[in-house]
Amino acid sequence: MPDVSADAPTAADPTAPRSLGSFTTLQLGGPPQRLVVAADVDGLVERVREAALLQSPTLILAGGSNVVIDDAGFPGTVVLVRSRGVRVVAEGAGTVTVRVEAGEPWDELVAATVEAGWPGLECLSGIPGSTGATPIQNVGAYGQEVAETITSVRVYDRVADEVRTMPAEECRFGYRGSVFKHNDRWVVLSVDFRLARSPLSTPIRYAELARTLGVEVGDRVPLAAARAAVLALRAGKGMVLNPADPDTRSVGSFFTNPVLDPAAYALFRERARDAGEPPCWPGPDGVVKVSAAWLIDRAGFPKGYSGPGGVAISTKHTLALTNRGGGSTRALLALAAEIRDGVRERFGVTLHPEPVLVNCAL
Repeated sequence: MPDVSADAPTAADPTAPRSLGSFTTLQLGGPPQRLVVAADVDGLVERVREAALLQSPTLILAGGSNVVIDDAGFPGTVVLVRSRGVRVVAEGAGTVTVRVEAGEPWDELVAATVEAGWPGLECLSGIPGSTGATPIQNVGAYGQEVAETITSVRVYDRVADEVRTMPAEECRFGYRGSVFKHNDRWVVLSVDFRLARSPLSTPIRYAELARTLGVEVGDRVPLAAARAAVLALRAGKGMVLNPADPDTRSVGSFFTNPVLDPAAYALFRERARDAGEPPCWPGPDGVVKVSAAWLIDRAGFPKGYSGPGGVAISTKHTLALTNRGGGSTRALLALAAEIRDGVRERFGVTLHPEPVLVNCAL
């Protein structure tokens, strides 16, 4: 497939895209030096190898829903992943394994699994982006995460210059992370998911979702009902893409929920004793996950809080930082830094960004 731009153009070349913002949900980011498209797995490997031969820094970009790109753009090759395809590769007693190409739009995949009667992804409905991005940050929402269903990830290893399959245990999945995050060694080519066969969802684990469905935590509901409830909840928080809603010009949750060890949690509770009861979730070995949205709000940054230069906290969800139109990456990161510093000063807890920061830093 031909380059979108001319062969290795400079950022000033009129044939090069003016902005990578057109490929991101934030609609922010400057121009690439060079932009190419990969329509299938072979093309994706070929494009990455080609960039290596050119000694060009390389950015793999698919749905653009979890990246913040600098206003200066990217000084190298941007590979747009546009591979598509979903196929059954194995069937077992009550299970099915599907192989999904990296460029397959995530929510289209979720919708297809719900329609087919394959639970396991239904609570991840409405999340923008591509399937290939999901193992990178171990995408999760409403009590589900992809690590629960991924059996393997097919990758191109840039160091070894080979295509290989990594079983789930090699992916080192953790809370919103994996071996792939902040590591450009591997390029995700496809992902295998093992799903159940049932008209009912997996047990509902998330209290807010259970309340919306009118069931108890641990109950199961029809797959379509679970998907519809999740989509409604996400829409109410501006977390479903809607061109008419500026709250959706974001990367979703900008900060991860901090996970505190027992000593740090004790110090936090001491500092937060006059701020009300924080939503918390106990974890293994005494660690506690604390709501980042609560921390942000109680530190003085409510929904709709305006930052500099056309950026603001979403009017619907405290965790989403939005481009209200005419914003810039510089302004967005300035707002993020103000929030991070304010939370640290108020509660002694440091928030960390969830999206990948490209050619910029917080």
